[in-house]
Amino acid sequence: MSQSGTPASHSKRSLRGAFITFDGIDGCGKSTQAALLASRLRDFGFSVVLTREPGGTRIGQGLRTVLLDPKNGNMSAHCELLLYLADRVQHLDEAIRPALARGDTVICDRYHDATVAYQRFGRELDFTPVEGFIAAEIAPTSPQLTFWLDLDVDTALARIAQRERAAGADPKGASGAPGASAKGAAESRLDREHPDFHGRVRRGYAAIHREEPERVLRIDAGGDVEGIGEAVWQAMRERYDGL
Repeated sequence: MSQSGTPASHSKRSLRGAFITFDGIDGCGKSTQAALLASRLRDFGFSVVLTREPGGTRIGQGLRTVLLDPKNGNMSAHCELLLYLADRVQHLDEAIRPALARGDTVICDRYHDATVAYQRFGRELDFTPVEGFIAAEIAPTSPQLTFWLDLDVDTALARIAQRERAAGADPKGASGAPGASAKGAAESRLDREHPDFHGRVRRGYAAIHREEPERVLRIDAGGDVEGIGEAVWQAMRERYDGL
C-alpha cells in the first residue's frame, strides 16, 4: 500500500524513457529528493537527466531569474502564467523530449502540476484562454509518476525563512544549477506571498492528486530527508523494473 492509500496493483514499467516529476509547495524538500533519486538510479546504472522548472535551459534560466526575482513583485498574474508556459515549452523542446527519445530517465523538479497549483489555484486564474495551447504543446508529454511532497503551510514557511537566513550567511549557497538543492537559496518572489496563497496552492495539489491518484503519489514531507527518500524509493520499486 502506498502513502496515497492506493494499492500498487499495476504492472511494473521500464525506466527507459520514463518521465518522473517532484512537486509541492515551496519548502517541501522536492529539490533534495529529486537529486537523491537521480543519484540512486545512477548507482543502479540508469542514464538519468535531472532538470528543473523554471530554468532547465539557458533561455529558461533567464525566465527563472525574471519570475523569481523579488524586485518583480508587480508582475501581473497573467504575465506570470505565460512566462511559466514559455519556459516549459522551451524545456520540452530542448531538453525533456530529446532525453526521453534517447531512452534516458528524466527527473524534473516541478512541471505542469506546479502551474496548475500556483497559477490556477493560488492566483485563481481562469485557464480557458490557454487550454488549447496546453493541450497541444504540453499535455502530450505527461509524467508517468509524480511525487507530491505534501507539507503544511506553517512548516513550509518556517523552512523557507530558515533557508533565507542560510543564504544570507552564505551567499554562495544558491548555486543555480539545474536540479540543485534549494538549501541555501535566497527567498523568491513567490516565497513572499501571503500564507493564504500557499494554502490555496496546497489545496490545488490535493485536487490534482484526487483527479489522478495513480499518477500523483502523495508523500508526507513532514519527516526527515532519509525517511522521505525511503518512501520515494519504495514507490519506485513498486512501479519500475530493475530496482
